[in-house]
Amino acid sequence: MRNNSDHAMFADANHDEQSAQSFIKTLRVFSMRNFFRGNETILNEKVLSKRTDGSCPPRREMREALENEPHNKWWSSMMRTTQEMLYDTVGPSIERQLPDLVERAKSLRGKLGSLTLDDSVEVPPYLSAVDMHCKPGSYQQEMIADDVFAGAEFDRTFRLYSMGGLGPNLDDMGFTLAAWMRQQFGDIGPKRVLDMGCTVGHSTLPYCDLFPDAEIHAIDVAATCLRYGHARAVAMDKEVHFSQQNAEHTNFEDGSFDLVVSHAILHETSRRAIRAIFKECYRLLAPGGLMIHLDGITPDKPLDKYYSDWMSINNNEPYLGTVQDEDFVGICTQAGFDADKVTLGDAESQFVGKASDDKPVYGYLAISAQK
Repeated sequence: MRNNSDHAMFADANHDEQSAQSFIKTLRVFSMRNFFRGNETILNEKVLSKRTDGSCPPRREMREALENEPHNKWWSSMMRTTQEMLYDTVGPSIERQLPDLVERAKSLRGKLGSLTLDDSVEVPPYLSAVDMHCKPGSYQQEMIADDVFAGAEFDRTFRLYSMGGLGPNLDDMGFTLAAWMRQQFGDIGPKRVLDMGCTVGHSTLPYCDLFPDAEIHAIDVAATCLRYGHARAVAMDKEVHFSQQNAEHTNFEDGSFDLVVSHAILHETSRRAIRAIFKECYRLLAPGGLMIHLDGITPDKPLDKYYSDWMSINNNEPYLGTVQDEDFVGICTQAGFDADKVTLGDAESQFVGKASDDKPVYGYLAISAQK
C-alpha cells in the first residue's frame, strides 16, 4: 500500500517510521473493511429487522443498540487507538524535518499562484474547542515561524486515515465532485472557482486540470496548512491562489465566482456556521453560478450513519452526527436559492485504483444549488 507522494514538499520517512505507518494503515483496513461488518450483523438483528417500513433508524436508536455490544467495543477501541497512533508515529517524523520543510516552502513562494495570510482571522469555536480528529493542537497550531507542521503532517496522516481510498494524491473528492457536476449540469466551464475549507488543497488541485483556463482560489482558517498547501501546489506545478479566510464571511466581492465548492468541510462546522456558509456562497456566486458541497453524509444508509455518529463522539468531530439530520434543501432556500434549483444526490467515487485494500470506504452526498 502506497504511503508516499512524489512532490517535493512531501516529508520523508525512515524505515522504522514507514513500517509503523504501514502497520497502522493495515490495521485500519482490517478494522473498517472486515471487523466493522460485525456491527452490521448486530444492527440488522437488533434494529433493522424490526422496522417494517425499511426506513433508516435514528442515530440514537442505533447507538444505544450497539454501544454495549462487546464486538462494537472491540472495534471502537481499535479505531480510536489507530487514530491516536497516526499522530504518535507521523508527528515526530515531521518534527525531525520541520526546519527543512519550512525552508522548502519559503523557497517556492512567489513562483506560481499566491499565498495571502491574515493573522486577524479568528479560528471559529467549532474548530478551536476540540482537537479535531484527535490531532494534538488541531490544524491551526503554530509551532515555529513560517510553520508548515500541520499541513505536512496532514499530507501523511490523511493518506493513512483514508486507507488508500482517495487515490495517490488524495484528490478523489475533487474529481468526484466535478464528475457529479458534469452528470447533473453537463460540461460547464467556470472562469473563477472557489474551494472553501481547502486544508492543504488535496481536493483543490483537480480543478486546475479540469478547468485549465479558470482562476482557482482556495481558503482556510489555518495558516500552517495554507503555507504547506501553497508550496505543495507549486511543487506539483498547479496555480492556485490560497488565502486565509473564514468561509462564513470572506472578503471577496459579490458575484465573484461561477463555481463555489467544498469537500468534507460541512461536517467540521456547526448548525449556525453551515447556514452562514450557504448564505455566503449565494452572495459570492454570479447569476447562474453553482454551489456544490461534497461530504460524507449518508443519512439513508444505517451502518454509514452509525459510523458518522460514532465519529462525532469518539473522533472529535462534534457536528458529524447532527449534520446527518439537517434539511439541506431548507438551508439552501434560507440562503436565497430557489427550491427548484437545489439538487441532492449520491456521488460515486472516481478513484479508479479499486483493488481490494485500495477502494473507497465512505459514501458521498453532493448538495448543489444554482443562483
